[in-house]
Amino acid sequence: MNTDTPNTTDTPNTVLVTGCSSGVGRATALAFVDAGWSVYATARDASTLSELRDAGCETAALDVTDDDAVSRVVSRIADERGRIDCLVNCAGYAQFGALEDIPVEQAQAQYDVNVHGPHRLIRAVLPHMREQGSGRIVTVSGTTGLVSAPGGGAHCGSKAALEAMHDALRVEVEDEGIEVVVIEPEAVATGFNDRFTAEFDNLDRSGAYDWLYRMYDDNLSVWGGGSASSSPEEVADVIVRTATVDDPNARYYVGAAAYGSAVIGHLPDRARDGLFKLGKRLLPVAAKVKNWRD
Repeated sequence: MNTDTPNTTDTPNTVLVTGCSSGVGRATALAFVDAGWSVYATARDASTLSELRDAGCETAALDVTDDDAVSRVVSRIADERGRIDCLVNCAGYAQFGALEDIPVEQAQAQYDVNVHGPHRLIRAVLPHMREQGSGRIVTVSGTTGLVSAPGGGAHCGSKAALEAMHDALRVEVEDEGIEVVVIEPEAVATGFNDRFTAEFDNLDRSGAYDWLYRMYDDNLSVWGGGSASSSPEEVADVIVRTATVDDPNARYYVGAAAYGSAVIGHLPDRARDGLFKLGKRLLPVAAKVKNWRD
């Protein structure tokens, strides 16, 4: 933690991690245990947390869309540990598809988890952090919050909202010893592509965007779904470092593709759109070449 406001109690630093059923959340909980923290690992389905409980985590069911559940878990930690040093928001999911094909109800559900979920947790932990005079809020966003691609309007929109929310929060709480960090990982190998495909398949497609869904299929054929070169453990290591380093950066990028997305996000609109149009033309050709070679 920040050495200006250290934990002077005899208890280890305490962290609450959401979205621990798999992927980055699970790896993060384990990494904090290895670092000697008192870890509260949560997920919507508590039955998925037995491995983390065996590893030394305290576990709890937590649906980030449920106000009462959020309040109950945060109050439990405050009662049992007397402090909450770090909140790590990992819970989230991706709703992909052409924007016209996504029902409003599904877009609302996307925002409730990805945006309002972290907001609920932040509001619940801030009074405790303010009282102790220190704390750190670490939220996993991603390159989809930096660059919005065709087929990602709902998901990218939720991540962009998350980015803006944390930019505001960072300044609002900086005078109270509370620091705010956003983690920007590239695509992570967590079974994301299978969920991506399932989201597409569940849509009632209008038929106007067959080219977009073919482009995704071509991307799968050429790249196997993307350049998911970062593992959950690599992202977790960065999260733990950001929770302990003095004077953290506002953002930490994980993987070369994350830095590339940050650059693309600052290009002029026409240049960025041109890159997507180029991909739209080249991916079918690349897919045919790949299939021919195979």
